[in-house]
Amino acid sequence: MKKEIDFQITGMTCAACAGRIEKGLNRLEGVEDASVNLALETSHIIYETEQLTPDDLKRKVQSLGYDVVMEQAEFDIEGMTCAACANRIEKKINRMDGVDHGSVNFALETLQVTYHPGQTSANDIKDAVQSIGYSLIEPDADQAEEGKKDHRQAAIEKQTARFLFSMILSLPLLWAMVSHFSFTSFIWLPEAFMNPWVQLALAAPVQFIVGWPFYVGAYKALRNKSANMDVLVALGTSAAFFYSLYESIQSAIRGTHEAALYYETSAVLITLIVLGKLMEARAKGRSSEAIQKLMGLQAKEAVIERDGKQMTVPISDVKVNDLVFVKPGEKVPVDGEIIEGTTAIDESMITGESLPVDKTAGDMVIGATINKNGFIKIKATKVGKETALSQIIRVVEQAQGSKAPIQRLADQISGIFVPIVVGIAVLTFLIWFFFVDPGNVTSALETFIAVIVIACPCALGLATPTSIMAGSGRAAESGILFKGGEHLEVTQSLDTVVLDKTGTVTKGEPSLTDVLAYANWTEDTLLQLAGSAEQQSEHPLARAITDGMKERGLEAVEVEAFQADPGHGIEAKAAGHKLLIGTRKLLQKHHIQYEQIEASVTTLEEQGKTAMLVAIDGEVAGIVAVADTIKSSSPQAIARLKEQGIHVVMMTGDNKLTAEAIAKQAGIDHVIAEVLPEEKAAHIAALQKQGKKVAMVGDGINDAPALATANIGMAVGTGTDVAMEAADITLMTGDLHAIADALEFSKKTMRNIKQNLFWALAYNCIGIPIAAFGFLAPWLAGAAMAFSSVSVVLNALRLQRLKPIREGVAE
Repeated sequence: MKKEIDFQITGMTCAACAGRIEKGLNRLEGVEDASVNLALETSHIIYETEQLTPDDLKRKVQSLGYDVVMEQAEFDIEGMTCAACANRIEKKINRMDGVDHGSVNFALETLQVTYHPGQTSANDIKDAVQSIGYSLIEPDADQAEEGKKDHRQAAIEKQTARFLFSMILSLPLLWAMVSHFSFTSFIWLPEAFMNPWVQLALAAPVQFIVGWPFYVGAYKALRNKSANMDVLVALGTSAAFFYSLYESIQSAIRGTHEAALYYETSAVLITLIVLGKLMEARAKGRSSEAIQKLMGLQAKEAVIERDGKQMTVPISDVKVNDLVFVKPGEKVPVDGEIIEGTTAIDESMITGESLPVDKTAGDMVIGATINKNGFIKIKATKVGKETALSQIIRVVEQAQGSKAPIQRLADQISGIFVPIVVGIAVLTFLIWFFFVDPGNVTSALETFIAVIVIACPCALGLATPTSIMAGSGRAAESGILFKGGEHLEVTQSLDTVVLDKTGTVTKGEPSLTDVLAYANWTEDTLLQLAGSAEQQSEHPLARAITDGMKERGLEAVEVEAFQADPGHGIEAKAAGHKLLIGTRKLLQKHHIQYEQIEASVTTLEEQGKTAMLVAIDGEVAGIVAVADTIKSSSPQAIARLKEQGIHVVMMTGDNKLTAEAIAKQAGIDHVIAEVLPEEKAAHIAALQKQGKKVAMVGDGINDAPALATANIGMAVGTGTDVAMEAADITLMTGDLHAIADALEFSKKTMRNIKQNLFWALAYNCIGIPIAAFGFLAPWLAGAAMAFSSVSVVLNALRLQRLKPIREGVAE
């Protein structure tokens, strides 16, 4: 059985680290695929549960020299009566997927659990314990949440402390170095700063305390037969430090303070690299703001009714079928169905629609939306990870953690980069020592260190994932959910968009417009029979006929039999009459003549109405017509797609005349009509065979195969869960402008990635030769290397300023 798991990984310093973890995991027997995202510091693994356990994967990551982030939780236990209860709870917890260790203290009635957040949660642990008859309570949950530090924030604080300590010790060394230049001879310098042993005392803590993680990282990398940024830093700074130490000893033997010292080079390099890492960590923290904002939308508490009493509980304690009370101005805590009350709900944070939506009993509401003006009581239908907002957050996390195909190039380059750089540095040293400045170790060493230090694969490794994080996160805030980096990349290459008609181009809420009766039938009798039969169908057109019957005050009659003929209509028996309601093909199939009403049908269809023929007891009896008006934004949105060079196609099961009338109103030139649900995917495939890159946009269950077949499937978020599951992109709003917005987000994100890759490569292509020719001091090389990573991340963050096109693009 296949299973997916996400690990939060600590200890990575550059793209080579990510590549090493990927290779190590992918070599494991039972791992189908493993990918590591350096920017998010996560790993997504698909593995066979028969061959591997999460602990096996965790141990593999640790054996490679890294670690997996685990979370701890503490609970009070209710219901224990003896030590056997404690043992039972312990066994239950320790058997759970994702739990590293669980320990029960019977005397204190507490449970401490260390668990993997990618597999389980505190809620899952609560449910597991509850299933065996006990209850868990989180003590002071709010205070615990406030006091719990995010591991990324903790890393920033640690880097800040390292930087300040390193900077204080490096400044005197930098002061001594600057005073050596002729143009700075006026600067006063304390004599002590020139003493080799004073310089050693200042440089040693920087080299071996602040710089110790580089040595550890280099050792782990080399032990696993690979090389990363740590190898370059440890090699470059060690060369400077130990050569200076050698010179210090030689000067002591000679009895003089004069020596070629490079303590400032090693210390300043480490300080600059730590500063770069600090700035990078802060910038990467900003790049995950989209998820933080989405999480911030969630309500923290809910007022529920249990055992006839109202109580306020944390949102995590709400269960399915709980009755939840929502006052005006409050956030809806969970997804649910209104069972009492009428209100207007602001759904803008989910759908992007600015106008509140009227809701009454029977309507569904979404968690995190805002109840504007009425008191409502809802029954919880989805809680925890199942709510719409949680699913959106999960999609965004998956997209930000995924890799775009363009990243493969960067990964391949990073994998061979460090050995090549070390080779170039050694060759540079030899050329300088034997040919450029024969016998001069100092000048050869300077160029060696400069080449080693300026060449860092970090910028290359960060180029793609930071852009994907920023681009997909900003798109999500605008109601456009990309399910992965590969979809973000493919979208920019689309040249054809196929639109489903009902609910996509049109409002999807057709209403009855005409009832024409023939032979001896009256309009009311015809509509009463048709409306009664259509009550059995879920099709929007069927609901329009039924609603039209009720609006005319007609009572439904008994329906004795019903059968749907997908794409054609229905067959039914009502009040003793055999009914056929649907297309011409349906009547042809049953050999019923309808030529006498053909002209009326054509007239209605030319008006953009869907005309359904009605036959009763084997003879044509009349026509019922419904109309579905197009969305007000559709013509403008389709015009925008055409401006972007997109060929727009409308595909529908409606007859050709009706479809063409709707298409004309919307500004669509190409129509594929009278398509059965099972034929939609075939039409998409036919367009692809013509060499077109096709996006399918739909909202219904019958669109799912076509959404899966298209190069990119876009599901309108107002549609069904099946369509959204099959799609690559979910448009949370029903506005077709979101399609053009998705294309624009994709194009600008890919452009940003290419900019990052260009600059990351350009830094090295330009910097390494400059350093090799001796034009770059080692400390300047270190500054340039640190700046390259930071500049790549800052460029990616520009994507967070993007806005949907209809609001005016800003970069």
